[in-house]
Amino acid sequence: MTLSDQVHARLRDEIMRGDHVPGAALKPQELANLHGVSLAVMREALVRLAGEGLADRLPNRGFAVPSFSDRRWQEIAEARSTVEPAMLRLAIARGDLDWESRVRAAHHRLARTPPFEPGEGEFASAAWSEAHRVFHRALLEGCGNTVLLETFDRLWTASELARRWSGRRNPGRDHVAEHAELEEATLARDADRAAACLARHVTRTAEGLVADQPAS
Repeated sequence: MTLSDQVHARLRDEIMRGDHVPGAALKPQELANLHGVSLAVMREALVRLAGEGLADRLPNRGFAVPSFSDRRWQEIAEARSTVEPAMLRLAIARGDLDWESRVRAAHHRLARTPPFEPGEGEFASAAWSEAHRVFHRALLEGCGNTVLLETFDRLWTASELARRWSGRRNPGRDHVAEHAELEEATLARDADRAAACLARHVTRTAEGLVADQPAS
């Protein structure tokens, strides 16, 4: 990894852990001093984060962490709840036995991975977050459409921060039951039920950011 890659990864982890609260300014010079790197290296890392949707680039004012109220979260959720159920319908129609096995294995891994780990902050652990991504992608891989899967990858990355915030604001949400229902409906080849479950699952994440409740 280059120095820029290392700084980008560290700053990304800080934002994901909640070290920089929603709406907080990300001042390039201050962060460069804190991380012991040049201003150029820090600005490069921040530009990459902005491209990933993890930072806002402000005209003449540097960068900032996105806010809870940012409309992008609702727009991403709308895009996902439109595209992913359609992909799941294709996967159910086209997926073979190997695909079914991958879905079952991915769900087993997700169900057995602890969502929180000591020292990783108040948000879901890196291991659980990765298991979560793998399960959702496995559901859709049966569609066999590379362009659609690339679209899923981009939308998933763009919505990662919203997922973590929403999870913290809604600790009582039963993700285990939601994922189990998704697996069950998918492997039963019940396209209508599976698509409805997935759309509802995605929408709940965005709704959690606008719910009238405390942020902690």
